Amino acid sequence: MQRVQKTFTIQAVDDFKSKLLIWSQQYEAISWLDSNKYHQKYSSFDAVLAVDEFTAIKTDYENAFEQLKEYQSLTNDYLFGYLSYDLKNDVENLSSQNFDGLDFADMYFFQPQRIIFIKGTTVTFTYLKMIDDEIDDDFNTINTISLEEQPQTLEQDLKVKLRIHKDEYYQKVHTILNHIHRGNIYEANFCQEFYAENATINPVETYHHLNAISEPPFATFFKCEHQYLLSASPERYIKKEGSKVISQPIKGTAKRLISKVNDEKIAFDLSRDEKERSENIMIVDLVRNDLSRTAKKGSVKVEELCKVYSFKQVHQLISTVVSEVEEHIHPVDIIKDTFPMGSMTGAPKVSAMQIIEEEEETKRGLYSGAIGYFSPTGDFDFNVVIRSILYNKKNNYVSFSVGGAITSKSTPEKEYEECLLKAKAMKYVLTKND
Repeated sequence: MQRVQKTFTIQAVDDFKSKLLIWSQQYEAISWLDSNKYHQKYSSFDAVLAVDEFTAIKTDYENAFEQLKEYQSLTNDYLFGYLSYDLKNDVENLSSQNFDGLDFADMYFFQPQRIIFIKGTTVTFTYLKMIDDEIDDDFNTINTISLEEQPQTLEQDLKVKLRIHKDEYYQKVHTILNHIHRGNIYEANFCQEFYAENATINPVETYHHLNAISEPPFATFFKCEHQYLLSASPERYIKKEGSKVISQPIKGTAKRLISKVNDEKIAFDLSRDEKERSENIMIVDLVRNDLSRTAKKGSVKVEELCKVYSFKQVHQLISTVVSEVEEHIHPVDIIKDTFPMGSMTGAPKVSAMQIIEEEEETKRGLYSGAIGYFSPTGDFDFNVVIRSILYNKKNNYVSFSVGGAITSKSTPEKEYEECLLKAKAMKYVLTKND
């Protein structure tokens, strides 16, 4: 599919980004990916907006990856969308029977008519040729939006509830620890849901508040009709750049402190923490194994092991694992062979997924899945859907989930505290209470 590009220069980049998101709301399909200027080695652009579905694929997990493979090959264009966690059922002989209040499709990708890339002060409109005469009009319309005149939504007093209460959470962690002590698994990522019923939120405002608190490198505003994802994810799942594949799992968290000296000390302590490092290294081994399925022999390498990256609210231990793939390997196969990401499952992966499915009370759906895009050349980049608010506008259901890695060194009390730390930003945005 032929596209036409036109480039503009802008001055007030943050204002333009805000106007862009307001302008996008007229469309049923929206994908906004923002790095918050968090430049790292593998950044391709600062932000991108894709809107206005031309073609799309929306399906449950059965044969989903084969359908995506066919769609990506035939379209040979930019595709934006998501892979829900429950695509695990397509990859392995697994099922998902838990409660689902959000009702997202297991997989959805769309080919946008309009794509707008931002890098520095340069904005590039990349439109399908049949609508390229609308670029100038759209650019002018976006620029004339007044941020001051945007109506503010009256705050609703949301009642956020826990799907698993504290005592029950402790019991479930003990059950997982028993599996670990018996040697069934080494690690499991156990998650719990916070939710609000009969809830109405303004998705754009909520996203802006969440993003401002965290300013993560993989922020996302995603809309598919009446369903929304508002994500402040710090984690890249997987990226392909030419023949190179990059995965950057996160395991290990410490809160930021106000005092510079104390903050530097807690970051240093995190880098040396035996439990946090062991969690991370277990997942690195799993990722190496996953990448090796499509990699050229001997090309899987660990570029960074347990490096501390600092964000507005937390320090994280991040590792970078890379591989090289042959030209004939299909991009969707690389994703299928590594999905779901090890940082959200555990090790060994299949056994861990079976155990967490038994202990969790909610179907994960889009949470702990991935959102991102394919390029026309078959490159791709996907985040991990964490630190995210999910909203079904039709049934007025709001949800966010948090999790942590359970290992032999875990205690239920500390794991529960870590969950509350991770939930803090989402809860504050929805209730204005810590």
